[in-house]
Amino acid sequence: MRVLRLLGWSVLAVAVAAWLALVEVFWLPWRVGGVPVPVSLLVAVVGNLMLVDAARRLSGSRLVAVLPAVVWLVIAIAGTMRRPEGDLLLPGGDAATQAVTLGFLLFGVVAAAFAVGRALGAEPVRQVRPARAGSGSGGAR
Repeated sequence: MRVLRLLGWSVLAVAVAAWLALVEVFWLPWRVGGVPVPVSLLVAVVGNLMLVDAARRLSGSRLVAVLPAVVWLVIAIAGTMRRPEGDLLLPGGDAATQAVTLGFLLFGVVAAAFAVGRALGAEPVRQVRPARAGSGSGGAR
């Protein structure tokens, strides 16, 4: 039963982390009046910190806690590579775009590493067991 529970939390953690990383990558080129808006940078930091911590608390497993950070890193690095069609999700561009893109990668990785270190160094999460009915002595008197 514990394996199925961990598998479920793992799938959920990976799915949420993948969705959030993709959204962050697609938000990177967002501009208002020609000025880049670094929303992805903020969401990457907060999202990585929260997802790793939530995965650890909810699953009770340190291994499951590491998964969101790994998924985020894989998707962020994949966004920097040119596809066979020539598409590039994290382009260079002008100095402001480059600064936002590099900040996204740097601060996202640092936040993920910090969250993973905190999760790995934390005390194991104790699962609450339901209270048993009765006196616990094994028989009625």
